[in-house]
Amino acid sequence: MRLLLVEDDDALRAELREELAAAGFAVDETGNGADAEALGDTEPYDGVVLDLGLPGRDGLSVLRNWRERGNMVPVIVLTARDAWHEKVAGFRAGADDYLAKPFHAAELLARINAVLRRAQGQSPAQIRNGGLTLDEERQSVTTADGTTIPLTGLEFRLLRYFMIHRGRVLSKDRLAEHVYDRDYDQESNVIEVYVNRLRRKLGEGSIRTQRGQGYVFEGDA
Repeated sequence: MRLLLVEDDDALRAELREELAAAGFAVDETGNGADAEALGDTEPYDGVVLDLGLPGRDGLSVLRNWRERGNMVPVIVLTARDAWHEKVAGFRAGADDYLAKPFHAAELLARINAVLRRAQGQSPAQIRNGGLTLDEERQSVTTADGTTIPLTGLEFRLLRYFMIHRGRVLSKDRLAEHVYDRDYDQESNVIEVYVNRLRRKLGEGSIRTQRGQGYVFEGDA
């Protein structure tokens, strides 16, 4: 899953990027509101962590502009403004959740996961699909017979996206857009390599190749 992190405090942004990457997210970042708005309109993010007090354009304006243009990317507002009326303004602008500073990174991660699951129609507690249960904290997957399989960071990112979109044809480009940040080399065959690694762990029938189109996640094979 790919996130946009918008925070003008350089130290906090670096700390959060590290935490989010360790939790299995691909992260793009910026500290400027105008840049954030442009990125949110052009890149296929699964979610955004958006500070309100930003140079260039304030976060509330960025959020309102996205919603007015029909951009419904899930947004968690992150701000020092914690008065009740300011929270109401954030929700009215289209925020999916609101977290006031100071905060613990673990709470932000929990809120991000819950918001992303809701956006994809998943249970807010955990991702279950195709006979598999994904453990986001341990970055492992448990099969229907109770076998727990550890995953590498990229295997985890890829499987999470497959499980959320079970039964859909997913092209290599789409998968890359959602499991890598902007620095990913689109000519790389890494997606193919990691799909094969997941097949070896979950069974050859777990991910079907749709010739000329991409892959379809079938589940526990």
